[in-house]
This record gives sequence, C-alpha cells and structure tokens, in this order.
Amino acid sequence: MTRPERPARQAAPARGRPQRARQEPARASAPRPARKGQTSGTRKPARRAQAPQGEFALPESITPALPAVAAFDELDMPAALLKTLAAQGVDTPFPIQGATLPNSLAGRDILGRGRTGSGKTLAFGLAMLARTAGRRAEPRAPLAMVLVPTRELAQQVTDALTPYATAVNLRMATVVGGMSIGRQAGTLRRGAEILVATPGRLKDLLDRGDCVLGQVTITVLDEADQMADMGFLPQVTQLLNQVEPGGQRMLFSATLDRNIDRLVRQYLTDPVVHSVDPSAGAVTTMEHHVLHVADETEKKAVTARIAARDGRVIMFIDTKRSADRLAKRLLASGVPAAALHGGRSQPQRNRTLEQFKNGQVTALVATNVAARGIHIDDLGLVVNVDPPMDHKDYLHRGGRTARAGESGSVVTLVLPEQKREMSQLMSAAGITPHTARVKSTDEELTRITGAREPSGIPVVLEVPQQATPQKSPSSRPRQRSRGGSGGSTGGQRRSGSTTTGTASSGQRRSGSSAAGTPSGGQRRSGQAGGTGAAPAKESGQGQGQGGRGRPRRATRSAGAPQPRRPAAGER
Repeated sequence: MTRPERPARQAAPARGRPQRARQEPARASAPRPARKGQTSGTRKPARRAQAPQGEFALPESITPALPAVAAFDELDMPAALLKTLAAQGVDTPFPIQGATLPNSLAGRDILGRGRTGSGKTLAFGLAMLARTAGRRAEPRAPLAMVLVPTRELAQQVTDALTPYATAVNLRMATVVGGMSIGRQAGTLRRGAEILVATPGRLKDLLDRGDCVLGQVTITVLDEADQMADMGFLPQVTQLLNQVEPGGQRMLFSATLDRNIDRLVRQYLTDPVVHSVDPSAGAVTTMEHHVLHVADETEKKAVTARIAARDGRVIMFIDTKRSADRLAKRLLASGVPAAALHGGRSQPQRNRTLEQFKNGQVTALVATNVAARGIHIDDLGLVVNVDPPMDHKDYLHRGGRTARAGESGSVVTLVLPEQKREMSQLMSAAGITPHTARVKSTDEELTRITGAREPSGIPVVLEVPQQATPQKSPSSRPRQRSRGGSGGSTGGQRRSGSTTTGTASSGQRRSGSSAAGTPSGGQRRSGQAGGTGAAPAKESGQGQGQGGRGRPRRATRSAGAPQPRRPAAGER
C-alpha cells in the first residue's frame, strides 16, 4: 500500500502567531476577519444541497458566483501568464478552470471537485500566481502555499507551475520527505514566494524554525480527501491555523467525502462551489472492463500477456512485496517492467518514473503510491491486478489514463471470490463496466487490452551508477622513507607491514614499522615482525623472511650496535 509522508506528532501552535478560532462540528461557525469588500460580523452558515451517497452536502454560495469564461484572455491575468499559456499550447480553459478562475482571481474561496486530469492544477495555480505576482517573500516566509498528500503529487504540481511562476518572476520551493531537509531549508532561507509541501515535512521545517507561515495569504489544499484518509487532518488544521487570518482558501479534490466536511465548514468562507464531474468522476472517454478469471494461475498468465502489449501500462497491486515479485516475474518473461512503491527511496522512485516516461520501462507495477499525482502522457491502459479497496481508490487509479480529454481503458481482474465486492464497489462509484470471462489465450482479451505472448527473453534494465571520483595524482599513495638500516628504506604504502629486523620502539596506531631505527614504530594498519623488508602494497603485509617479497638486504640482529643514519648525500 502507499506509504507517503508519515504524519508527525501534533504540537501546540507557536506563540505569538494569530490563531483561528476552533469550533465543534455541530456549532455555528466562528467569526472570521473581514476581507476587502466584505462587512465584518458573524458568518452566516451556507445552505447545503442534498448530498450524494458517501459525500457531504455541498454548501451553496451566498454571494453569487461570477460567470464562467470561455477563453483565458477574458481573465484579468498578467500578460506574462497569458503568453506562457499560449507557448505551452494551452488555448482553451477546461470547465473547472473556466468556472473557478474568475472567482479565484477576485479572491473568493473555492471548493472545487473535478476528476484527476480535469485541470485542477492550473485552476488554482494560475490564480495563485496572478495574485502573488509583484510581491517578494522574506527569507523563510512564503506568501502562498499548496498542501498535497504525496511526494509525487508535489513534484507534479511543481513541474506544472514552474513555467508560469518563472514568467512572473516568482520563486518556488518544494518541501517533501525522502529528500534532503537541509537543502529544502536552504531554499526557504533564500526566499520563495510559492511553497508546495506535504504536511509531514513542512511540520518538521516549522519545528526547526526554517519556515514560518504568518505571511501566507493564499492556501490551496489539493487532494484534501486523501490527506484526510491518511490521517493528516490534525496536521493540516494546525498548518491552516498558522497562516494569515482572512486569507484566501481553495480546496480541490477528485472526491469530496465526509472526512473533509470539517475543513470546508471551518476554513472556507462563502465558497464558490464547482463540481465539474458527477460524484463518480465518470468520463465519457474512459472505458471500464471487469475481467473474470478462473484462478490465480490463470490470473498470472493474463497479467503477463497484458503487460507484454505494444504500449505502456500501469498495473496496480496491493502490497510492496507483491509488486516486486510481479516486476521480477515480468522481467524474466521478457517484459521491461519496474516496481514503484513506498519502500523505494525518492531518487529510486523518480528514476523509475523517468524510465516509464521515456519508454525504457513499458509495464509499471505500482501500489497506490502512484494512484494520485502522476501524469503520464498518452497512457492508454490501467490494470487493477488486485482490485482496489474502495471506489475512491478505483477512481484515482483509473485517473492515470484518459487525462485531459484523451481516451483510455481501466481493466480490473477479478477472482470468483472477489465478484461480490467488485459489484458493490462499481455501484458505489456509479459505473457500469463491461464484463467478460477470459482466459490468457482468448481473442477477447487481446481485443480489450492488446495482450500478446511475452518474448520469453529475460530483460535486464540498466541502473545508472554514481560515478566514482577519480583520485588526483597528489592523492596517490607514496612510499615513505622512515629510516632504514644501512640505507635501506623499508617504507610502505598506507596499510600493510614491513619491518627490517631492528628494535622498534612501540607501535603508533597499529601500522607499518619503518626499517632500521629505534624510533621505527608502526603506523596505520599492519603487523611488525620478522627480518627483511619488502615494499608493501596498498593492503598487503610484508612478513619479512617467509613472508611475501624478497628482503632488500640482510639486517643486523636486534642486539647489534646500530650505525648512524646516513645523510642524504652519502646514499
């Protein structure tokens, strides 16, 4: 299963920061400081519409919303943003963008529901950048903040908004776990107007004093329902209590369940509500298939043939261990496959995603860590090898395909004992799938998924290795002359041992004894003993007589008088 940011322990809010009054769910809303153009006073509870199954009743706006726009140039946005939109090939706003941008640019709170791939990132991102443009953040004090549940979603939001932020000279900082907290703190110290963060890592930086939220005037919660499901609500509320009171709040998600009703009632004031899709998140360009297989053996064969299709596919599976096993099995059968799950480090996950995007990997075996926040262009098929636990997971898994108006298919493999649960899940999602009973060799399977027989030739994926820094000439081991008997130099390199017969006065560290002099001593690592001196290699041991190498010259016995050490010119 997904292992995202671990929620940190909740701490008391720092002193001196403005706090927003908390309230019990059944009580009336607390007073909120008035914004520009609003009159102060007790906030009126918003009227609520009838709630769909599993969701809370959406509030009805008291103040009428501004009408939607059909083109970006109808919006009051900086010219640099409009120019960048054209350069990025974004000509026409998606429905959720056209409906919410006029209101978010005016400073209204937004409650938006739209399926994954419907354009939520630009819906909140353009308004946030336009309203922040021209301002400059102080060190450690961002001006706008986007909270997301996973590292991958944070990176996707950053990548999507970077061209637009650059166009209006705004600096971005991404704060997630699994990466260097020191570097992230350094970025904040240098100043960043826009902060994209996961709650756990941001809490760590706040505790260290590397970030303050008192100047944040625009706050966005993206995929808020998943943050609630993952136990982040205490942290999210603590973070929201530290931002500037009266600031703008925007909450976007593909699903809005009852877990985030508290956030809506406590932190959104008379929000503009927009639901671009029905609660099921159904998309006309997406096909849903439930394929019944006889047993686990047939399921493995069907999975292998689907993975070998001509084109990329994401295959969702329940556990990290199962993902690793399936990826290894597919590689052995000739399918370029890789596993993506929370047990991998962030650099490993980034590398795997890059291999999948560039086609080096065609079958991505993933746990729910990839179910949100990963955008892959032209991905036509998602396969639930293991059916999801609930309809929300199904919608977010399927949201990896049929994005931004493209077409795609979601296929779920179902064993006989899973049939009843799958029917209930589809009913909760409001989806009527195409069903079929298939075997690995059926033409129906090929028609639906493009399945074909794997090549059988094992695939080995190249893993980039970090370059080993080469030693400079000055760092090469040098032969040392620490004295000798009769001019011999029983020197050695670094570790190893050479001795030449004379009395040595003790050991230094536990290393090489130099030949001949009473102050020979041993250095670094090695052993002294025997007679005769052989030059020792990097990690060898010269054992004298009976050891490796020939002694350069015979040495005197330990009790014999020692000659004076020859001067350099006498050698």
